[in-house]
Amino acid sequence: MKLKLLTAALCAFALFSLTLTGCSTTRGASKAEKKQAIMEMKNQTLEQLFKIKPHTKAQIFAAPGYAVFSNANINIILASFGGGYGVVKNMGTGQHTYMNMGEVGVGLGLGAKDFRIVMVFDTAEVMDKFINQGWVFGGQADAAAKASDKGAAVGGEAVFNGITVYQLTETGLALQATLKGTKYWKSDDLN
Repeated sequence: MKLKLLTAALCAFALFSLTLTGCSTTRGASKAEKKQAIMEMKNQTLEQLFKIKPHTKAQIFAAPGYAVFSNANINIILASFGGGYGVVKNMGTGQHTYMNMGEVGVGLGLGAKDFRIVMVFDTAEVMDKFINQGWVFGGQADAAAKASDKGAAVGGEAVFNGITVYQLTETGLALQATLKGTKYWKSDDLN
């Protein structure tokens, strides 16, 4: 019995590692290709958000800055792991800061999902703090069922610490209630 549990856990971890590696890396070999892939993801995500919630376009263009991230998340019984990449745009200067993200959590969950996060910063100070310190910690309870263009996604909108966060599910099948710690940090390779 213990051998079966250990084998199942190792298989789940291997699947998690392969999925996370495949979903959380940018396309392209060169620095310029990776930046271009991130910008394409950002633009596609914003288009999708503007279709679903048209009021967000005015909110984003009036804000001092915003961020868009692509994240892959795996839930295995009592643990949740995720990772991704994204970019912060300073609307005042037009500067882009490329960033990475990683998350780990505990709670009930099962499945995998690929989602996008859009963050709108209320002040330049909040944006600068996010870029330079990057921690976000919070709880999450959601359900997502989507494969290609089929299925449904239940995303969220939350406001905390001067940041409005929108989550859009791309693909996946997950049911989770977790308490997560997420770390965002500047990409040494792309900045």
